[in-house]
This record gives sequence, structure tokens and C-alpha cells, in this order.
Amino acid sequence: MKKLINLFDFKQKVDYKNEVLSGLTVALALIPEAVAFALIAGLSPLTGLYAAFVVGLVTSIFGGRPGMISGATGAIAVVIIALAVSHGPEYIFATVILAGIIQFLAGVLKLGKLMRLVPHPVIFGFVNGLAIIIFMSQLNQFKDSDGNWLTGDALYIILGLVLLTMLIIWGLPKLTKVIPASLVAILVVFGVVIGFGIDTKTVGDIASIKGGFPPFNIPDIAYTWETFILILPYAAIVAGVGLIESLLTLNIVDEITETRGKSNKEAVAQGAANIFSGFFSGMGGCAMLGQSLINVSNGARARLSGIVAAVSLLAFVLFGSGIIEQLPMAALTGLMIMVAVGTFEWASLRTFNKFPKADIVVMVLVAIVTVFLHNLALAVLVGVIIAALVFAWENSKRIRARKYIDDKGIKHYEIFGPLFFGSTEVFDSKFDVANDPDEVMIDFTESRVTDMSAIEALNKLTERYHRYGKKVYIRNLSSSSHKKLIKADKVINVNIVGEPRKPKVVES
Repeated sequence: MKKLINLFDFKQKVDYKNEVLSGLTVALALIPEAVAFALIAGLSPLTGLYAAFVVGLVTSIFGGRPGMISGATGAIAVVIIALAVSHGPEYIFATVILAGIIQFLAGVLKLGKLMRLVPHPVIFGFVNGLAIIIFMSQLNQFKDSDGNWLTGDALYIILGLVLLTMLIIWGLPKLTKVIPASLVAILVVFGVVIGFGIDTKTVGDIASIKGGFPPFNIPDIAYTWETFILILPYAAIVAGVGLIESLLTLNIVDEITETRGKSNKEAVAQGAANIFSGFFSGMGGCAMLGQSLINVSNGARARLSGIVAAVSLLAFVLFGSGIIEQLPMAALTGLMIMVAVGTFEWASLRTFNKFPKADIVVMVLVAIVTVFLHNLALAVLVGVIIAALVFAWENSKRIRARKYIDDKGIKHYEIFGPLFFGSTEVFDSKFDVANDPDEVMIDFTESRVTDMSAIEALNKLTERYHRYGKKVYIRNLSSSSHKKLIKADKVINVNIVGEPRKPKVVES
């Protein structure tokens, strides 16, 4: 029993009031989003609500980041919409199950550590782009059913209620933090609308949320190789998008709470959650940055808040749909606008004249791709690739050589900086093959051989010296560089002298 408690992190200190109230607030905010994302994907609203419940519950219990909220997301909806239109919900359920298996395996294989490769400018761009998306998605509440902007009293009413919500969320924490400000704002605006009989858009105007317990369902599809090939690309993208969004959200919540989550454990939990979601008629999902920020800003730090949010959401579907459908959308819109404001990294705007231009370009580009394509995986991938190319370019210019001839007439080249595909041309230009003496010693004490291009560069350099009847020796290779050259011994002709150098011991 004690091992089980330690495994789930239930031993952590819990503020039950904060956790329960924050969970209720998150549940209320989850409803319109889950319904909207399901409709975006061309699915029944209940598929979004069931996904929010199943994914939220499983990840809250088993995930690697207590306090983080998961559910149905727009990123997943955008990926599966084409398949939903062409083949229907049963194929979506199968796709979500396969995506969950991929995520589960990624966690088991400990691929979560690959998130270390995501540079900070990419995270800034991702967060800012997501904040803009959250804000822009709320603008639909200021339109009528035909897509036209509201005017007159209808506009003034919803604008006033949204501003009242935002004012309470901004101002109440300055007076007291006994009750989450976002929950108070929703209840106050709800009371104002009911008390004064104000006619405004409600949750029920979007769709009915009344339903039963998520039904167990084995996807009714043709179990053939053709079906597997059909859903595999969608499943792979869903898995990738889900993991990227989840692990980036985990990192952001880590920074806010000054604690450390477990990325591989979260990947396993996300995978298991999507497998269950597919079998219980859900559209799948991943971590939700906006909802997670609502949760942690309310002071929630434990697993209980996520569990309460998921269970409350199901309770609303089963028993409280009549009341919840009367909630004014203005209150939830105001809440999400405040989430967008809180999500945006305003500090990043002050870096434009202080950070390297390449980092600023990466940050802006990731934000643009996120906003206009709504493809978070592509945005992060583009950012990482550009950052990697910039890094390679900068390092390619840093390789240099110190040269001298010893008393035996041997010319020494001491190499500084990594030898890799980007620096081979500069490396080659450092040598004066025609005018060098008969023996040349290349010292790699301050350098290392990193890839195939580096090995081939050494091989070609050696061949050039051999054509002039001269000998080249390489010494002081790092152990990893030494192994690379020894492994390639059959296809290259490089003379290595001495043993690989021992790694430097740095005293702490």
C-alpha cells in the first residue's frame, strides 16, 4: 500500500479546499471547450466531454505532473477532422487507441527526455501562439449564429458580463485568496444573469451536455491492413501533437510551481488515457495549457484537483446538465481571456533588443505557425530545426587551429572547436598540405569528432598528405571520438597515435 501511495504521489501535502474548489472551476471551464473541440472535429459533443473525463481522470491519477489538467483539445481536433468527415467516429476511436499505444511505448522507451532538445525561444513562441489562439477562439462568442458580429444591446450585455468576470478574476485575489477568483467570477455572473433575467448566450445554446456514463465500445471498423495504413498517419500525428503539447505544458507548470514533473511517466499516462478514451467513445486528448494554468493559479498542486475536475465533469453530464446549460458563456469567455492574458509570456517582448536575432526569429516563427496553422507539433518541429541549424552555423565558424613546428621538424596543428558536418570546410582550410613538412601531428585535445562528415574530412585530409608523400598523425582524441574512428577503420586510412584522452574531472 505504501509503495502504491509513493507511486501515485498521493503522499504529497494537499490543501483540500483549494484542490476541490479549483477542480470545480476547471470542470466548468472544460465544458464549453470540450463541446467546441468535438464540434470542430465533426463529432458529437458527448465525444468531447467523454474524452475530457477519461483523459483527465487517468492522467490526474497516473501522470507525471500533479496539478496539470488534460482533456479534449483543439490540437487533436484539427488533426482528426478529415478522417472524421470521411470515415466517421468509429475510425476516430480506433485512431485514438493506436495513438495511445504509440504514446505509451514512447514513455516506456523513455523518449520524454527528447524534450530537452526544445530551446527556450521555441517554448516562448509555443506559449505565445497558444495564448493568441485561446484569445481569438473567444471572439466567436461575440458573433451571432450566422457568424455576424453582435451589435446593440446584445453586444453591450455580453461585453459587460465578460468585463465583470475579468474584473473579479483580476481584483479578488488582491483582497482574499480563500476561494478561487475564477469560481467566484462564474458564480457572480451566473447570479447576475439569473437575478436580473438577462437574455444572453448560455452553454445550452452551444449544445446539450446531457448524457450517460461513457459507454464501452470496441470500434466498429474493418480490421484489415488497409484500415491500419489508413489510420496510422493520423494516429502518429495525434500521438506526436499530444506528447509535444503535454510535455511542453509540463515544463511550463514545472517553472510556475518550481517543482519537477516526470516526462516519461506523463507520456505513459497520456498513452493509457487515450487508449481508454478510444474504448469509451472519446475523441482523445492531451494536456491543456489554459486549464492547467487556471488550476495552478488557483493554488492547486496535487492530483486531487484533476480528479475532482474529471469526476465533476461527469457528474454535470449525468445529473447537472440542466443547471450547467444555463451558465452564461460570457463568464467562461471572460475566464478564458484572462487565461490567455496570463499565458502570454509578456517578458518575451522585452527580449527583442537583448536576445540574439536568431532566437527572436525562432520565437516569432513558432508563434506564427501555431496561430495560423493550429499545428503545434509542426510549430515546435520548425522551431527546433531552425534553432539547430543556427546552432550548427554558429559552431561551424568557431573551429580554429593553433600551429607550430617543434625541434624535430614536425608541424603541430592544435584544433579548437567541434569537427562536424558544418565545420569540415573551415577545418580543411586550416591546413597547408603542399608546404607542410613530411610529418604532421593533429592534436584534438580541445576538439572532438562528432559525425560521419568529420570522419570523412580526416580521411580526405590524410589522403591529400599521402599524395605528397607526407605522414599525418592524430592524437589526444576523446574516448567517443576514438571509438568512432576505430569503428570506421575498414573504410578510412587515418593514423591514430596514443590512447584516447581521459575525461577531465571537474571538482564541485
